[in-house]
Amino acid sequence: MEIKEILKAVKDGDLSVDEAVLKLKIKPFQDIGYAKVDIHRELRQGRPEVIYGAGKTVEQITGIIETMQENGQDNVLVTRIGKAEGEAIKAHFEDVRCHPEAGIAIKGRNKKVSGIGTVLVATGGTSDIPVAEEAALTAEFFGNKVTRLYDVGVAGLHRLLSHAEEIMDASVIIAVAGMEGALASVIGGLTDCPVIAVPTSVGYGASFEGMSALLSMLNSCASGVSVVNIDNGFGAGYIADMINHMGVE
Repeated sequence: MEIKEILKAVKDGDLSVDEAVLKLKIKPFQDIGYAKVDIHRELRQGRPEVIYGAGKTVEQITGIIETMQENGQDNVLVTRIGKAEGEAIKAHFEDVRCHPEAGIAIKGRNKKVSGIGTVLVATGGTSDIPVAEEAALTAEFFGNKVTRLYDVGVAGLHRLLSHAEEIMDASVIIAVAGMEGALASVIGGLTDCPVIAVPTSVGYGASFEGMSALLSMLNSCASGVSVVNIDNGFGAGYIADMINHMGVE
């Protein structure tokens, strides 16, 4: 129960002052041995804790989800998991959707769409789609309308320009690209909304597993372009959600 709900319950007479004090004394996190689950994350930041699945066992992930459920968080986003781990989590809970290409599992449902506009996710090539899907699914989970434009890289610029209207209408754009990472600069020069650049580790030897794209994006001459870490689709989707909800929350 959130603080506003507790105060309202006291005001309406549905909760005594002593009961309210007891609820407010609940620790902001729950220690389950291998993890300290942040129960108050949504209260502090407006968005609940997300589980980073890499390096965790299925038992650990399901244990964290169960702890979240016990504390009122029914909808949980899990990132960076393999197909086998996703299927194991799905077997443990009834309401799990797995997206193996993006390395994501979602327990429960997405938030109701409430953003001020559309989050557009564009990729330079098809090979960038797994990172782009991580970004798109994250943005959708937090309640955003998402449009996908895949394989619209600068090697065939007409592919991107054919979607000029969608680019102009977006409230925030996530540009996902490997190789030389030029897509973010091109999009940044076409739109008046914030552009979040995501360098990917896609490319030949001299791309240095995404370092080339990262440096190109950091040195973008287009104003309004910010950059997240290599392959960090989740981070881009999370920031896009924050931007798209400015003035709403």
